[in-house]
Amino acid sequence: MNKRVLVTGSSRGIGKAIALKLAANGFDIALHFHRNQDAANATQAQLQALGAQVSCLQFDVADRAGVKAAIEADIAQHGAYYGVVLNAGINCDTAFPAMSEQEWDSVVHTNLDGFYNVIHPCTMPMIQTRQGGRIITMASVSGIAGNRGQVNYSASKAGIIGATKALSLELAKRKITVNCIAPGLIETDMVTDIPSDMVKQLVPMRRMGTPAEIAGLANFLMSEDAAYITRQVISVNGGMI
Repeated sequence: MNKRVLVTGSSRGIGKAIALKLAANGFDIALHFHRNQDAANATQAQLQALGAQVSCLQFDVADRAGVKAAIEADIAQHGAYYGVVLNAGINCDTAFPAMSEQEWDSVVHTNLDGFYNVIHPCTMPMIQTRQGGRIITMASVSGIAGNRGQVNYSASKAGIIGATKALSLELAKRKITVNCIAPGLIETDMVTDIPSDMVKQLVPMRRMGTPAEIAGLANFLMSEDAAYITRQVISVNGGMI
């Protein structure tokens, strides 16, 4: 039986690339989306074409009750997850003096509260399998070094890094690894407005990364080869920091 992995925000972008990479390497996928049903359907078809069994979950990661209900129902039907990739998140960039309460709250509640909302209902079922497991969270170079116009986003991603490191200590004896990937500028909808000249100034490798390059690391961290790697923050950023 294939091991199942929940990948949040996996209908497109980095999450989709991770789901496809994992499916190609024998994992079944719990595909999550929030609003874009068409994108989720298309991704599901691609995953199934790779031989993966796919369940689809729809929820807002900031909606604690909705997340809990969807995940618990999926686990009840298909069994505990071997792995979780906490990928879904949002940004809402603006200079801090002009930042509204809504811009702060929406980013922090989605990104940081999403850590608890998604991972918490997955943890005990994962422990009870006594088969170990993998948890991968997604931070950002902004959570490590900070970034102008992203005080809210940087705060939420720094919080994810701290939570990841603490959770890794609690789960290490259960053979469940907990690691964090911190991407730099990756070719997704989130960074479409960044001009190429600025990218060349910010990134020593003078280009954006690709979702596939993030997916490659996620696939490694999910593998048996990474069984002794936990509590780490691994940045994929072309030399930005």
